[in-house]
Amino acid sequence: MYGSIRKFFHCFQPSFNHCKTSIKGLQTLQHCNPKKPARPNYRKKTKPLKSSNHKQNETPKAYMRDTISNVYKILKYSTWDSAQDLLKNLPIKWDSYTVNQVLKTHPPMEKAWLFFNWVSRSRGFNHDRFTYTTMLDIFGEAKRISSMKYVFELMQEKGINIDAVTYTSVMHWLSNAGDVDGAVNIWEEMKLKECYPTVVSYTAYMKILFLNDRVEEATDVYKEMIQSGLPPNCYTYTVLMEYLVRAGKYEEALEIFSKMQEAGVQPDKAACNILIEKCCKAGETRTIILILCYMKENRLALRYPVFKEALQTFKVANENDSLLWQVHPQFSPEFISDNDAVEFVTTDIEGPLSIDQGLVLILLKKKNLAAIDCLLSGIMDKNIHLDSAVISTIIEVNCDHRRPDGALLAFEYSVKMDLNLERTAYLALIGILIKLNTFPKVAEIVEEMTKAGHSLGVYLGALLIHRLGSARRPVPAAKIFSLLPEDQKCTATYTALIGVYFSAGSADKALKIYKTMCRKGIHPSLGTFNVLLAGLEKLGRVSDAEIYRKEKKSIQADAHSKDTVPMEEKICDLLYGGDGVL
Repeated sequence: MYGSIRKFFHCFQPSFNHCKTSIKGLQTLQHCNPKKPARPNYRKKTKPLKSSNHKQNETPKAYMRDTISNVYKILKYSTWDSAQDLLKNLPIKWDSYTVNQVLKTHPPMEKAWLFFNWVSRSRGFNHDRFTYTTMLDIFGEAKRISSMKYVFELMQEKGINIDAVTYTSVMHWLSNAGDVDGAVNIWEEMKLKECYPTVVSYTAYMKILFLNDRVEEATDVYKEMIQSGLPPNCYTYTVLMEYLVRAGKYEEALEIFSKMQEAGVQPDKAACNILIEKCCKAGETRTIILILCYMKENRLALRYPVFKEALQTFKVANENDSLLWQVHPQFSPEFISDNDAVEFVTTDIEGPLSIDQGLVLILLKKKNLAAIDCLLSGIMDKNIHLDSAVISTIIEVNCDHRRPDGALLAFEYSVKMDLNLERTAYLALIGILIKLNTFPKVAEIVEEMTKAGHSLGVYLGALLIHRLGSARRPVPAAKIFSLLPEDQKCTATYTALIGVYFSAGSADKALKIYKTMCRKGIHPSLGTFNVLLAGLEKLGRVSDAEIYRKEKKSIQADAHSKDTVPMEEKICDLLYGGDGVL
């Protein structure tokens, strides 16, 4: 499935036609200016000066931006009855460009539709594909799909030339509203009517298919685009990489990241932000570091929310974040302060601030965390509701100040009030508990994190299970493994669980987990055999160790013939590449 995507990139070698231009030197001729004969001294006639009254009567020049702004204000702030009278009195000759620009200012949807119909009755004016498409986009963005379809059908009835831009807009809004089959039908209709898709159309359709796990179809669409002679643009590559990162195929994503540069397409700021944000959600720091190296060389920067998320990801993974700071010299550790966190959390709160929320934010700003503990204890008993963004910030600030009790109190409040916290809040809480060797609540936190729709990711999941195994906590380790999504129960996480039971002195349970792993078709890596051999030898199972040592040798022999190693096996080898321990 994913190999097919890579195959296209290996086969596709863009050709560039370099045309050299030569500039011929221009020879200038120097002319001698002969002396001019003397002219009679005629008296020059002076033009009469314009009077000040004439200047006052001049009408100021009207710019199009002022005209558009004026129409927008009329539509937004006037009733439709009064707006009609005002529009009639405007000295405007309505044309397609003017009407389209007015609609693109996004006046209230109902008035936009009334204006669309009103202007169609103006003498000499007819709507074209540009005005129809903009009106269609207004309905689509508001998720008024039936109205959008009506406008589209109106275009067809009136014989308006429907181009790839219009088809792509309809396809996008149908998919956005959950009608994927409708979007596919629009794509087929566009091709049936010989309306040739553009790069934007192909890319938009590929994204729809990738988001709905129709990978084979998306791959075929990409192949078709290449065969039609349309080279992928930066956004096309971004869609491919975004899917691969979301699927945990980081090596393939990095390969495309490199191939697009070889093809002469440089990843832009938006692409880097999207990829790093996706990697942060998966806890994939290696890919983040490689993208940051590119950003440093090309002087690109992350958006501030993505920068903060990357900073937190490095912190949770216990990785060096010096490169992140080098790419963003405009920020400083003092800038990323508690006050800053408080300022940003207020933008995430829905609705007006309650008295209690306002008080919590004031206490956060003053770093009075003990007072927040007292306030939370009081409002918890009274079932007073605080916003999840506020509770997430309380947990993160308490973790930054090494106050696990305060962070756990806020976590208990979120459980009681059934709040879904930010992923960074859960990870910060897990991180501080692991550092302080306080393990009893870790499994409960991961369970709540899973309920909130967040996942640990393969790397963090395997690392957390290993750390619990090192502390001889097989029960919470097994529970965390069971909470992982099926696609994250892979070589790395199974190997971590095998190591847990060896650390607990239970070789039989460890071997049972290994057999379950093999029975499910999950291939062991060299790291898996390192864990098996170290565990069996430590527990005195020498004969069993010899059996797995032979299997390891065959795995090593096969490894040389493999073109690529899956990412989960690489993570496993990274964690257990030595003697079975980190």
